[in-house]
Order: sequence, then C-alpha cells, then structure tokens
Amino acid sequence: MDIDISDVIVSLAGRDRGQMFFVVATDEQYVYLADGRGRKLEKPKRKKRRHVQKLAQTESRIAARIRSGERVLNSELRRELAGYGQRTSQNQGG
Repeated sequence: MDIDISDVIVSLAGRDRGQMFFVVATDEQYVYLADGRGRKLEKPKRKKRRHVQKLAQTESRIAARIRSGERVLNSELRRELAGYGQRTSQNQGG
C-alpha cells in the first residue's frame, strides 16, 4: 500500500476506527496522522501502515500546503476533512 504525505486515510483499528485523518509524515513502518481535533498537527498520531486504508490523494489547497511543508492550521484540517466526509457520503447515496 503506497501511502504518501497529504493522503486522506481512514483508521481500521483502535479507538479511532472509522475516523478520517490527513497523513502529515511517513517512515518505513509508520504513518503520522492529524485531524485537527483529537490529533493536532503539533502531536500527530503514530499508526502502523497496516492499520490504515488510503481513501484518496486530495488535490486541495491544504494538501498542497502539507506536501510543500508550509504552515497549516488545525482548523483548516478540520474544515477540509468535514468537507471530504460530506462529499464521500453524498457519493455513496447517504
């Protein structure tokens, strides 16, 4: 599974199962996740790659800023994930 910085993922295991996050950093075994609410950019959640599923590589302004290393606010992450969640629920007919 190829997970890169700024991808939107969903957690498959743990207390945060079913929640969406942005990937803010990666290494060989782990991805570091933030959603702006429970896990802020200052202290991202470390999770094994096998416990997450990639939803999409977003082409938003926020995703581009994460990839380039620019400063992103937690409120911007929350807003972007909320909008992404609404789009996916509409596409699924919900």
